[in-house]
Amino acid sequence: MATADAGAPPAAGRRELTYAVLLSVAGTGLALWAATRTWAVELADRPAPLPPVRGLRTGAGLLPWLPALAVVGLAGAGAVLATRGRLRRLLGGLLFLLGVAVAAGGGYGLVAAFDGEVSRQWPALCLVGGLVAAAGGLLTALRGQRWPAMGARYERPARGAPAPAGGAGPVIGRGTTDAWDALDRGEDPTVS
Repeated sequence: MATADAGAPPAAGRRELTYAVLLSVAGTGLALWAATRTWAVELADRPAPLPPVRGLRTGAGLLPWLPALAVVGLAGAGAVLATRGRLRRLLGGLLFLLGVAVAAGGGYGLVAAFDGEVSRQWPALCLVGGLVAAAGGLLTALRGQRWPAMGARYERPARGAPAPAGGAGPVIGRGTTDAWDALDRGEDPTVS
């Protein structure tokens, strides 16, 4: 039973990490998509025989910073996976603020008086997406320090580190001349 209890916290941490990243990705993705939809249609009158010209205004056209913040939020959600400790918590706080800003843009789209016909569904989706992303950022800021980090296999080995045990190991990292020598011998330098 001790092994089951010892395995529970890392599994819960991985689950929370997954939820936080999915919330951030889903929220900012929804907001980015909603910002590219038509929020307002303006009609410009022309001389008598010609019909009026329809001008479509997207959320990105009305609030140019909105899709930019959503893209930064998407990148930040990916960065949550690559960070750990205090840096991850700081990133979570930044994601929370980005989500709130995106939600504020959606809220502004709901109450603003744009010229022409106005669609309120896209600003509402942008508001919801921002709130969902903010929830993911808040979860990361509050609990992210306890979550597991990426394994050491993704980190660059230190210079002068000994070769891995269990044979010669991959030639990559030893130098370009060793890689060329391995190719001359007919060996694949990328396989250990």
